[in-house]
Amino acid sequence: MTTLQALIFDMDGTMIDSMPTHQRAWGMYAQQQGLEVDIHDIMRRTTGRTGAECMRILFGQPNMPEDEAWRHVHAKEVVYREIFSSIFAEVAGFKAFFSLAHGRGLKLGVGTAGDRQNQAFAYQHLQMPVAPLTTVGGDEGLPGKPEPAIFLEAARRMGVAPERCIVFEDAPLGIEAARRAGMRAVGIASSHAPEELTGPHVLAVVPDYHALIASRFLETHHVASS
Repeated sequence: MTTLQALIFDMDGTMIDSMPTHQRAWGMYAQQQGLEVDIHDIMRRTTGRTGAECMRILFGQPNMPEDEAWRHVHAKEVVYREIFSSIFAEVAGFKAFFSLAHGRGLKLGVGTAGDRQNQAFAYQHLQMPVAPLTTVGGDEGLPGKPEPAIFLEAARRMGVAPERCIVFEDAPLGIEAARRAGMRAVGIASSHAPEELTGPHVLAVVPDYHALIASRFLETHHVASS
């Protein structure tokens, strides 16, 4: 078994239970822009992609300039944060699991399509006991998932080989990005059906982190350093 050295977490739907609010915000923003869209189809096609990539899909403009796309992203994310701030919630058991992993000496990173404002918003509300070693975001010029670039950059910054990382993801595009990165994965079925998060590289699919704690996932896959 390959020695495990690091865990990489997606943010939305994996660390924080934000995907229903993102879906609501996308619907509201599309309506504000006079767009008639199938919001469920938009979510299926965009979850895990960067904000600019999402806006090009939403507007049906694959050549939308970068600055215009990000202007729309920032406007939409203001809507999201206004809604979610009053109902903010972590994915059940996340902080407890994160703390257990840190206590075992694992390196912990975040690889998210979210931009810097959403990252800061999430960390402010989470009040995590320890900070991630690195956070790679969707506004750093890297292609979004299912491309593996975000996860590979997180591993590079932590100084860990991809095969020594496990990715935690709630979306099919993220699960595929982990596969392309040469990383193992755990599916967090907070926003997608478990059968959408499977693959030969997927070690487990669970509803939340309480299930991983109860099954002694870390003890099974990691030999703690002395």
